[in-house]
Amino acid sequence: MKTRKRKVRLMRPTNIPRNLRADIVFTPAGSLMHVSMLTGGAEKKAVFKHEFFDSLRQSLMAYAFNVFGIVAGTIVAYFLGIFQSFPWAFIIYPPILSARGVIGGLFCGRLSTGLHLGTVQPSFPKNTRTFYLLLHATVVLTLEASVLMGLIAAIIFAFSQSMLKPEFFSILIVIMSTMALALAVISPLAITASFLSFKHGLDPDIVLYPVESTIADLLITLLYVGVLNIFAFNNSAGQYLLASISLALVFFATFFTIRNFREKEFVKTIKESLLTIILVSLIINIAGSTFGKISEIVEERREIYTVYPALIDTIGDVGSVVGSTATTKLALGTLKPSFSSIRDHGLEISSAWLASLIMYCFYSIISLSIQGVLTPSNLLSFTVLLLIANLMAASGIILVAYAVAILTYKRGFDPDNFEIPIESSLADSLTSIALLVSLFIMAGFQE
Repeated sequence: MKTRKRKVRLMRPTNIPRNLRADIVFTPAGSLMHVSMLTGGAEKKAVFKHEFFDSLRQSLMAYAFNVFGIVAGTIVAYFLGIFQSFPWAFIIYPPILSARGVIGGLFCGRLSTGLHLGTVQPSFPKNTRTFYLLLHATVVLTLEASVLMGLIAAIIFAFSQSMLKPEFFSILIVIMSTMALALAVISPLAITASFLSFKHGLDPDIVLYPVESTIADLLITLLYVGVLNIFAFNNSAGQYLLASISLALVFFATFFTIRNFREKEFVKTIKESLLTIILVSLIINIAGSTFGKISEIVEERREIYTVYPALIDTIGDVGSVVGSTATTKLALGTLKPSFSSIRDHGLEISSAWLASLIMYCFYSIISLSIQGVLTPSNLLSFTVLLLIANLMAASGIILVAYAVAILTYKRGFDPDNFEIPIESSLADSLTSIALLVSLFIMAGFQE
């Protein structure tokens, strides 16, 4: 494989994540040297300890935004009636969260790497061509994801209900209008978060996606519930409103495609991301089907619904931290593109995972408190349930995130077009399956 040329001398040390700066130093010539070549074992351990707690602190700070996921889950529990009004409402809720996570993950991954490499500037006005092409590609990918996800969800729903005529139009218009509204509301917030974190010396690879994904889940849940309520009225005004929003997404996606079809960077992003979206559209519907099974088992146990978005958020965040820091290290040349080099990524992995375990314990307390069923016995059993799910889901997503980063890099693709989109969609499915398995395990112990 040909060695990629990297203009290391153009990189500013302040643009490199702190946990990368601890391992490298810049020589006057601009080349990179590992600290282990310059310091003794004791100093290296001290550096590792310092950077571990710094990474843990940043991860916890980012994961803390997942409390908004608890709010999103509370909204689902509160509006349980509107979900039960449509047989497909539970099935498409996780795919909508996942699809938005895929688009947001790709956007955040490219944005954070661009900020580190200097191809994107932390400023709204007069930004780079790369930044604007990324925005336009995000609109196109939102349309593609909505249509594919709607088609697959309708087919799965048809088979699960033994129906010959699936409610394709109903499912598609709800998905497209929800995704279009989410794009208009959430993207500006993600951009603002990335620019502010970068300007204040934080690592966007650790902070950006966890913050964006959690706030996005809250907002998209509100939007989804709103769209379902409009759709439930079953009047022409509401139908026309949702159809108009969907058509607006089609118009802008078509316009940006025609405008940028000669731009190599735009075309590359669309082509590589389309493969990812096709794959994840299949994967994320597994989460939807699993959530449907969970809803049948837990029935009125609202603490499960309350905590669900925060659980999938956090596992997705673990994968994004591991994968996004890996892609940045690969781009900088400080991590070898091999599976054996995972041991050199242990700091990011261990701190991200520990932070998720801490947050899962916190979610248990909050969820039970909100639903008014917080007792010592409930807290113990519910916390054990969540931690079992965490151990299964987090270990799986860490391996997936690292493998995707290495494989895409070695094959000459841009890892940011694959990394967060694939791991975030898998995170939702893995977390849903892990939660379902955990429910069966706990039920077995209680018998």
